[in-house]
Amino acid sequence: MTSASVTFIGNATTLLRLGDFTLLTDPAFGAAGTRVHLGYGAWTKRLKDPALRLADLPRLDAVLLSHFHSDHFDRTASRGLPRDLRVVTTPQARRALRRRGFADVRALPTWDAYEWTSDRQRLRVTAVPAQHGPGPVDRLLPETMGSVLELEEDGRLRLRLYVTGDTLYGPHLSAIPRRCGEIDAMLIHLGGTKLLGLLLTMDDRQGVAMTELIRPGLTVPIHFDDYKVMKSPLADYLTRAREQGLTGIEPVSRGATLPLPLRPGPA
Repeated sequence: MTSASVTFIGNATTLLRLGDFTLLTDPAFGAAGTRVHLGYGAWTKRLKDPALRLADLPRLDAVLLSHFHSDHFDRTASRGLPRDLRVVTTPQARRALRRRGFADVRALPTWDAYEWTSDRQRLRVTAVPAQHGPGPVDRLLPETMGSVLELEEDGRLRLRLYVTGDTLYGPHLSAIPRRCGEIDAMLIHLGGTKLLGLLLTMDDRQGVAMTELIRPGLTVPIHFDDYKVMKSPLADYLTRAREQGLTGIEPVSRGATLPLPLRPGPA
């Protein structure tokens, strides 16, 4: 029987089991206390251990990388992941990964897609807009993408999952529900990351606005407390969402696995 689930490893690192396909998102496996470089001389420290080690992972079909930042693809991942493992990411990240010896990197400009197929199933990943920094600051930060993953079985859509990536809320996001259609589940990157006083990922206010815009059946918060630069607690988002009457928000504990909602399958 077809199933779908997300296992939360830590930060933006999750294990997605979508039917016949297994993907790892934004692999960061450094231990608590590890320092990661954020560019322009800025560093941050990891506060919590990941729930799994690289050695604990099952066989992977691919890595889905939202952008090349050291809290999303750290030195542990760079050293430990197989060099022939497929990575789907941005054009800018592709160049960085190829320099590190990763041979099978697929670059997706915004709205481009990549597909895997098995006997009866197809998984399509479409790159969707994301903006890591405010205004012109965004051009100084790594190129970032969100991802919409669509699982089909015998030609029938079973799941549409949106992974926001590191993005701020804004008008660039309105095209996602318009072009992609109804979203069944969303992994939302929160944390209110601040660097030099600038907001670089969604805080509780922006996260609630994003949830209202997308209106997924299930919202799973991730990327909210692993590093010192994260300033917006998950509890603030949950409280604000409840006050706004939003439903279907389900946090997942570190190391736990949450089922994702599938649409009815073929008769």
